[in-house]
Amino acid sequence: MKRVFIPIIAAVCVLGLTACGDSEKGSSAPQSTAAQTEAQQEQTTEAAQSGAEDKTAPVNEETEPEVTEAAGSMGKDTVVVYFSATGTTKGVAERIASVTDGDLYEIVPAEPYTDADLDWNDKSSRSTKEMNDPDARPAIAGDTVSLDSYSTVYIGYPIWWGEAPRIMSTFVESHSFDGKTVVPFCTSGSSPIGRSGSDLAAQAGSGNWLDGERLSGSVTEDEIQSWINGLS
Repeated sequence: MKRVFIPIIAAVCVLGLTACGDSEKGSSAPQSTAAQTEAQQEQTTEAAQSGAEDKTAPVNEETEPEVTEAAGSMGKDTVVVYFSATGTTKGVAERIASVTDGDLYEIVPAEPYTDADLDWNDKSSRSTKEMNDPDARPAIAGDTVSLDSYSTVYIGYPIWWGEAPRIMSTFVESHSFDGKTVVPFCTSGSSPIGRSGSDLAAQAGSGNWLDGERLSGSVTEDEIQSWINGLS
């Protein structure tokens, strides 16, 4: 009988161990799947939060308004107004603004001048026709400048045919210079400022216009300061 029971007991033990092993395997698999699912959920949540932050950041970000070179906006009492067809007068105007700590305002023609327009050897070029017509008044592009807050106005331009370009007449006739000191300046190859400043003063009809000056395109800030110191 003992010989019969021993194999039976052994078989029961083997079955018991197998069942236990299967039970452990069954319980460990769901735990692993659950852990993976939880990790995936966390990654999904983080990605969603990151995406939400990226979308909301530009909305919540505080940005300073764009500061433009609006004449009079900085509380300065000097403005340098200029027209420059080739860039020479612009460079001089920028140096005057630097020396005087003034604002800059560029007179931009509504119809830009081309090289052909500026050909003084061509009797049919645009600039020749304008200078031959004292009543020509080329239009100025964009919003004009308010001179109300300024006490000193520098006005610069190139010399064309011994005079200020007609677009300068457009500008001075459309502004009041009451109570302001106006300082004309010009650039040229060799021509002096001549009567161009006094002609503009007559067209403006207001303001205290000082004698103008021709300035070289290569004038330095020290030379500009010396010129300004001698103004009266």
